[in-house]
Amino acid sequence: MTTTDLGLPGLPTAPGNRPTRPDDPRLIDRFGRVATDLRVSLTDRCNLRCTYCMPAEGLDWTPSEQLLSDDEIVRLVSIGVRRLGIREVRFTGGEPMLRKGLESILSQVSGLTPRPEISLTTNGIGLSRRAQSFAAAGVDRLNVSLDTLRPETFLKITRRDRITDVLDGMAAARAAGLDPVKVNTVLLRGVNDDEAVPLLRYCLDAGYELRFIEQMPLDAQHSWQREEMITAEEILARLREAFTLTPDPTERGGAPAERWLVDGGPAVVGVIASVTRPFCGDCDRTRLTGDGQLRSCLFARGETDLRALLRGGSSDDEIADAWRGAMWAKAAGHGIDDPGFLQPDRPMSAIGG
Repeated sequence: MTTTDLGLPGLPTAPGNRPTRPDDPRLIDRFGRVATDLRVSLTDRCNLRCTYCMPAEGLDWTPSEQLLSDDEIVRLVSIGVRRLGIREVRFTGGEPMLRKGLESILSQVSGLTPRPEISLTTNGIGLSRRAQSFAAAGVDRLNVSLDTLRPETFLKITRRDRITDVLDGMAAARAAGLDPVKVNTVLLRGVNDDEAVPLLRYCLDAGYELRFIEQMPLDAQHSWQREEMITAEEILARLREAFTLTPDPTERGGAPAERWLVDGGPAVVGVIASVTRPFCGDCDRTRLTGDGQLRSCLFARGETDLRALLRGGSSDDEIADAWRGAMWAKAAGHGIDDPGFLQPDRPMSAIGG
């Protein structure tokens, strides 16, 4: 296995031995990967307070003047699509529906040529009122976070009594044609880890695609502990108590979820095992934070300031070159298993999912 396969950090080399970046307009790196999937965080604000993400009192939100404007976001996405080979754009948060002007951003991005695939990751609060407008603005599909079907457990995890809003929002999204609605679930030991089977039954009945995600070290409190995490193996073992799971023969490519046919298909369930089964060797993502910082990896500790280039008068060519250079330096993997691993300073709400 290579270090990339294992998800280990890139090995340092002497400056004279570092490969020269070839003349390639795409977002290539030293390990042969090509980034075609752009994740754009629109805000670090959220209207939930999930225990595995942030403290009950919330966080110090990024001042509005530091956030990218709508025009700046569209310009960067346009550079990515027209000059760098970006084919998919996912808008995230925090909670992206808290971003004013969201539909306008979506409409402008959907009007780009070539048109990228557009998706949105949301907690679902308020989705029932806006699903149709998202579809009209060009959104192709949605990911909705839902960790439980029990109102009391939802309140315990999110510190908000809003489960009905989320369920109504998911139904409205499907009615608006935003298919497939993908449901993202994090199982927490002793809290909702007994709900793997009920959640899958619910999603199968409703026509949603469920994806379990291993809890990752991206909480603002830095309290993540590996031994407390529900692993992919545990998730699959619990599902197999009620379902027959067989590997999905469809090519996975750079998709984060390992997919399984449920009872022979066509329904599937996914498991995103970023910690125990890292897929760094096939990663095709590049990330932009709400304040204009470019990240080559979810767990990166360094960033490239594209906002400064935008506001400093740099041309599209200059911004594209800086973007290419940042991705060329991408490490082989996130290195969670490395003894020297350090959790990113920014929490997930500021990085974007």
